[in-house]
Amino acid sequence: MKPDNPEICTVPPDGKPMELQPQWRQDFPIDWPQDHYVARRDFTKFLVLTSFAFSVGQFWIAFLSLRQKAEPATRVKIGTVAALPVGKSLVFAYPGEHDKCVLTRVEENTFTAYSQACTHLSCAVIPEPEKGRLFCPCHEGAFDLKTGQPIAGPPRRPLPRIQLDIRGGEIFATGIAPEERSL
Repeated sequence: MKPDNPEICTVPPDGKPMELQPQWRQDFPIDWPQDHYVARRDFTKFLVLTSFAFSVGQFWIAFLSLRQKAEPATRVKIGTVAALPVGKSLVFAYPGEHDKCVLTRVEENTFTAYSQACTHLSCAVIPEPEKGRLFCPCHEGAFDLKTGQPIAGPPRRPLPRIQLDIRGGEIFATGIAPEERSL
């Protein structure tokens, strides 16, 4: 018994007639001609919904970015000048408790502070004041200790610089400097 329309006909994968197929294949026939068919309407619906999801995601990222920039810079005490000898570093959290940064005393009156997340893949950078750099061990990346600019490895963007304020022997983080590009 063959239907008149071949598009609604169930065809076994081995091509043998249904009478010669095992019982389980007769109970659960696979409609091979229709198996991979996707209607234009279903495909269009998929494209529209996917595009909508991507658009919502981009707007959400933009919203979070604007909200983060709109927040006023907070003043956080990092430590004291006396507690940080020349050539030593201190890890602190700024602006949030999960945003790790590193403060280094380069010279007697020179302090630098940067985000500790490498701009390549966010590995933690390690200060090496004796070499004048911040080293990223993940991919052998390095940043200049005084400017935060990349000097070796895959990083292409500078580390975000933390603005410092030193008053009365105390060191405060006051904000994140706008990104500086190397020439």
